Amino acid sequence: MLTVAIDFKSPASYLALEPTLDLVRETGVAVAWLPFSVRPFSVPAEKANETVGERHRRVRAIAQRDTHLHYAAVQGLPMQFSNTPAGSEIALAALAGIEGDPVPFIRAAFSAYWSGQADLDDEAIVAALFSALHLPAHDLQSSRATLASIRARAKESGIFESPSYLIADQLFVGREHLPWIGSLISAAPVR
Repeated sequence: MLTVAIDFKSPASYLALEPTLDLVRETGVAVAWLPFSVRPFSVPAEKANETVGERHRRVRAIAQRDTHLHYAAVQGLPMQFSNTPAGSEIALAALAGIEGDPVPFIRAAFSAYWSGQADLDDEAIVAALFSALHLPAHDLQSSRATLASIRARAKESGIFESPSYLIADQLFVGREHLPWIGSLISAAPVR
């Protein structure tokens, strides 16, 4: 079983989705999608009297944003960053409550967020995604409680960032580890 921790507002999670799905298709590994909220990505505003540390954080964030945009272009994915990033908590809670294949919802939520910065912390927007996918609505309050429990267990496993991959008690942060994860899956004994 491969556990994949994602957050819809994480640009790295968005860029990891299709390569992760490719790995799942290639290896046949079962995957558990784990909603895990992280701090939204933003580029700090330039200040007139920046300290060296503030300038470093701003320049580093610009470089990270540009790298994400480059890889989005390579994958043919639309990606728009906002000066005021939207939230994702309600969509993550909804993901926690989906029974069956969550991939259509995951794709739709990522697309809504990164194509137009849809606020996935808005119940109406998340409900519209469910409706468009013909998914049955469910109780978001119980899903929020489930999300809190998932987050606590994830942190106990050492997860602190999105995307994170947990396989055979080994934690990997970032999609750059997918080849290594694939080799672990291939080397695992068949049951």
